[in-house]
Amino acid sequence: MARGLRLSSELIAGVVVGAGIGWGFDRLLSTSPWGLIVFFLLGFAAGVFNVVRSVSVAPDRTGR
Repeated sequence: MARGLRLSSELIAGVVVGAGIGWGFDRLLSTSPWGLIVFFLLGFAAGVFNVVRSVSVAPDRTGR
């Protein structure tokens, strides 16, 4: 359960950080909603990449 919470929090954090950066760029440059859309998608991709990377380096539980 702890691993599932960790993986879901990594995905959510990527999306939230990406959306926050995009919102900040939109406010700063008045490019609404393009910055939010682009950075939301980049944050989602980064979150998925982090989850895949975390799952692929799973510890070996066979005891060998």
